[in-house]
Amino acid sequence: MSSPRPTVFEPARLGPLTLRNRIVKAATFEGVMPRGAVSDELVEFHAEVARGGTALTTVAYCSVSHDGRVHRDTLVLDADSVPGLTRLTDAVHAAGGLASAQIGHAGLVANQISNKMKTLAPSTRISAPAMGLVRGATLEQLDRVVEDYARAARFAVEAGFDAVEVHLGHNYLLSSFMSPNLNKRSDKYGGSIEGRTAFPRRVLEAVRTAVGEGVAVIAKFNMTDGVPQGLWLDESLPMAKLIESDGTIDAMQLTGGSSLLNGMYFFRGDVPMKEFQESQPKVVGWGLKLYGPKIFPKLPFEEAFFLPMARQFREELKIPLILLGGINRLDTIETALDEGFEFVAMGRALLRDPYLVRKFEEKTAHEGLCIHCNKCMPTIYTGTRCVIRETLRDVPGAV
Repeated sequence: MSSPRPTVFEPARLGPLTLRNRIVKAATFEGVMPRGAVSDELVEFHAEVARGGTALTTVAYCSVSHDGRVHRDTLVLDADSVPGLTRLTDAVHAAGGLASAQIGHAGLVANQISNKMKTLAPSTRISAPAMGLVRGATLEQLDRVVEDYARAARFAVEAGFDAVEVHLGHNYLLSSFMSPNLNKRSDKYGGSIEGRTAFPRRVLEAVRTAVGEGVAVIAKFNMTDGVPQGLWLDESLPMAKLIESDGTIDAMQLTGGSSLLNGMYFFRGDVPMKEFQESQPKVVGWGLKLYGPKIFPKLPFEEAFFLPMARQFREELKIPLILLGGINRLDTIETALDEGFEFVAMGRALLRDPYLVRKFEEKTAHEGLCIHCNKCMPTIYTGTRCVIRETLRDVPGAV
C-alpha cells in the first residue's frame, strides 16, 4: 500500500526542524546591507516573507570572512553582526516563520577592488567579477577558510538562525573547487571527483560540528555550471552521493549556473542589460556592453526549469531535496512533491508578492505574478525588489 502523497500546507520535517509548510524562500541577495550592516530594511524584508506564509526564509549572502564578501556592502557573519541578525530572526519567528543563514566565501566572484582585499580560488586565473587576477589558495589559507566557516556557523546559531545553508553553487569558492574547468590543482583537493569534492566536504563537516544537531544544515549544490568544460551531471551526481554519505547535511537544494561565467543559467527569461549597465560605474557599464551578452546569455524561461536535471538526483539520493528554479505555480509545487521532492524554493515569485504562499493556502491565487523580466536583478545594488510591484505600490488593490 502506497503512502499518501505529502501536501503543500502540512508541517514537514527538515532535520531537527518542523516547517509549517513545504515552501522555502530562496536566497536572493537583498542589497540593503550598507558596508555590511544589518538594516531595518533587511529585517523587514524577511519578516514580510514570513508574514506572507513562507516556512523558511533565507538571508543572503552572509560571508564567512571579509575577503569572502561579494563586495563591501556584503554582511560578514561575525560578532558585530549578531545583534542585528538576532533582531531579524526574532522578527521572523514572531511572524511564524523560521530563518536560514546562507553562508559562503565568494572566491572568484569576490570584488577585490570594492573589498580592498585579495580573494581566493582553487587555481590561479583572471576573474572579471574579482576585477583582476585571483591566486590559487595555499593549504594554509584553506585551513583558515574552514575555520572561518565554522566560526560563522557558530555566530549564526548565536543569532538565532534555525538553519545554515552552505553555498556550494554558482562557482563561489566551494563550487569552484568541484568544477573541472576552475580547479586545476594537483594536490589532495584537485584532480579526481573525490579530490575536487574533498574541500567542500571538509567545510560541511566543520559546519555540522559547529552548529550541533539542533540546527539544520542545507547544502546549496550545483548540478551543473552551465558552461563548456564545466561541472556536469556525470560528475556532480557522484559528488552529491559522496556528500550524502558523510551524513553532515539535512537537505540539499539543487541549483546550477555560474556567477562567474553564466549569470542567467539560474534565472532564465529576459536579460535587462540596459538596466545592468545603468546600475554600474561607467567603466563597468562599458565592459558590460562589450562582454555582457557572453556572461548573461539569453535563455528562455520555463516553469521549474531545473526539474529535468533534479529528477536524476531524486532517483539516486535518499536525502531530502529542495527543488529550485522558476517555480511560480501551486500545481508545480504539487508535482514536485508527487515526484519525491520534500520542499521547493521560490525566489522571484516572492519578490513580486511576499504574500503569495498565504494566497496559495487560502486558494485566492494559484500562480504568482512574476513575468520573468528579471529587472529585479540590477536592483541588488540599491535594495532588491520587484520593479513592477514598486510601480504598482500606490495603485489601489494592486500587489
